[in-house]
Amino acid sequence: MARKRIRFADFDQAIRILNNLLREEEPLTFNTSWIIARAPAVYRYIHKHVRTDNDEIDWDTVTHALDKCFQSRWKGRRHGPKKQYENQAEVDAVLKKLGDKMYIYIAAQGDEDRALRDRITVLFVRLAQKGNILAQQQVVMLVRCTVDDWIEKFFMLNRWSSYGEEIDDKIIGCVQRYRYTGSFFGYVFKTLYYSARYLRQVYSLDKEVFPGVTMADSLVQDAETGEVRVFDKTHDSNRP
Repeated sequence: MARKRIRFADFDQAIRILNNLLREEEPLTFNTSWIIARAPAVYRYIHKHVRTDNDEIDWDTVTHALDKCFQSRWKGRRHGPKKQYENQAEVDAVLKKLGDKMYIYIAAQGDEDRALRDRITVLFVRLAQKGNILAQQQVVMLVRCTVDDWIEKFFMLNRWSSYGEEIDDKIIGCVQRYRYTGSFFGYVFKTLYYSARYLRQVYSLDKEVFPGVTMADSLVQDAETGEVRVFDKTHDSNRP
């Protein structure tokens, strides 16, 4: 007897069925082949209705909609190094989706802004992974806006303040390695956070330690030992 062809009313219904199937079978990992074998109707719906502007299946939208516990189990197809190219039209098409909300990379106002920031950035990441070097440059430029804000807010990340070029290299590395492990910005944050442990703290003598007083103004040299240190009035042996 032929299997009845199932039709879905909308995306949410397809995702609900896929989530239920994942809960039942609890696979350690799953991919396109797993979905085709176990939920062919779901795959047919995704193949037809969930597509990118480049007319490819938008697996990022699918995995993002799954229960969080299953998102990291997704193993999309790995691609080898791509031939690099420049296509500004691809970049402009994504920027058009961003509209007038460029501010989300500098000061996201809430969960909705952060979700949009992630979605737009992942579109650029996928273009960069295809080889579009203009998209990669766009990712670095946009993500750096957020990273610079993190450096000001988070003590551990402040160590990156003296390693500008290395930050760009880390972001490019995240672009190249990213498959689907949840938020791209979460991935970048963790990469920078754990890498910061191995950075040597660099201090600028131009940094203000008090209003109008820089670290250079506060340095004194011990006449006997030659040791250079920050002057501290509370430990000055010559005070009256």
